[in-house]
Amino acid sequence: MQVQLVSPEQVLYEGEAKMVVVRTLSGGDIAFEDNHAPFLGALTAWPARVKFEDGTQRWFAVHGGFVEVLDNQVRVLADVAEPGPEIDVQRARRALERSEPEMVNPSEGADPAQALYAVLRAEARIEAARKARANEE
Repeated sequence: MQVQLVSPEQVLYEGEAKMVVVRTLSGGDIAFEDNHAPFLGALTAWPARVKFEDGTQRWFAVHGGFVEVLDNQVRVLADVAEPGPEIDVQRARRALERSEPEMVNPSEGADPAQALYAVLRAEARIEAARKARANEE
C-alpha cells in the first residue's frame, strides 16, 4: 500500500509500506494494512509507526492532524511531525518537566488544557525517539 506522512514543513515519508499505526483523538490506536476500508480520523499527539515488508519500522512523533485511508493509500497529514531518530530527547524531557506541574497546578493565567497538550507532545517525542532507537539496535 502507498503511504504519505507529511507536515506543513516537509514530507517525512512517501512510499510503500505493509502497515501504518496511528492514535486517534478517541484514544485508540488504529492499524491500516492493504485493502483497509475507507477511513478518516483526527489524530492526537502520539508516535506513528510505518512498518515495512521486511519487518523494519520507522517511527515519527505526530502532533495532531488527520489520517485518511482510501483506495489502498494511507495519508497522514500532521499538524507537526518529526522523525524519531532526529528528536532531541533531552529537550523533550525538559519540556515534559516544565509542563507537568502546570497541568496539575497551573500558575495564574495559565491554561491547563495547553499544559496537558504540551505534556502529550513531549511524551510523544520521547516515545517516538525511544522506539526509533530500539528499532536501530
